[in-house]
Amino acid sequence: MNRINKKLNEDKKLLSIYFTAGYPSIDDTVGIIQDLEKSGVDMIEIGLPFSDPLADGPTIQESSTAALKNGMTTEKLFDQIKDIRDTVSIPLIIMGYFNPVLQYGVEAFCKKCEDIGIDGLILPDLPADVYDEHYKAIFEKHGLINVFLITPQTSDERIQYIDSISNGFIYMVSSASTTGAKSGFGDEQANYFKRIDAMKLKNPQIVGFGISNNETFTQATTHAKGAIIGSAFIKHVTNNGTDKIDDFIKTILN
Repeated sequence: MNRINKKLNEDKKLLSIYFTAGYPSIDDTVGIIQDLEKSGVDMIEIGLPFSDPLADGPTIQESSTAALKNGMTTEKLFDQIKDIRDTVSIPLIIMGYFNPVLQYGVEAFCKKCEDIGIDGLILPDLPADVYDEHYKAIFEKHGLINVFLITPQTSDERIQYIDSISNGFIYMVSSASTTGAKSGFGDEQANYFKRIDAMKLKNPQIVGFGISNNETFTQATTHAKGAIIGSAFIKHVTNNGTDKIDDFIKTILN
């Protein structure tokens, strides 16, 4: 069974952390992954930086720009994490954009992920129907779960379709905006979380965008399996370096 599915079966609310590979320094990638696991994180999204990150807010965009300037590439990331399964056991997901995957070669990219021990991919600009028709068989051949995003504007029909072709979790974007930390969620988001929960989808949902502290983590996971934190974590390493990762995770979980 894929590590993502095993984790989703655990009787707890899950915390997933996104960080940008090669940031703040080019060689920080492996250390951040190891420290996040030691801190009690359930899953990690490794951001593969891209020059035109449409879904990302300014914090993640700036970290991607810095990582690219540091020299991060697809090949560099694969080389950095080639032995990651010697020290890390939690699910690892690569999050990025489809262009670098196409440039690398979809089959070659998926095989490399399988060889390293990557469990899934999140590619926000890969349409669900294109994936279903052209790439699903390749992903599944290499044991990779592809995670799709839904927003408050996604129709029920589209959500049902995404659910039907998914085999892991659905990334539930909390609002129709780019990524970024918020202080709390309002009634509109709470009603959206409840509406999706009431649909009783076969795949659990994990909420992303706007989660930055214990309050928003608790709100997001009341009607969902887990939550993803990206911008707030990147701000933390920007301000504190990579030495106090455990302190940040404690503020979310305690």
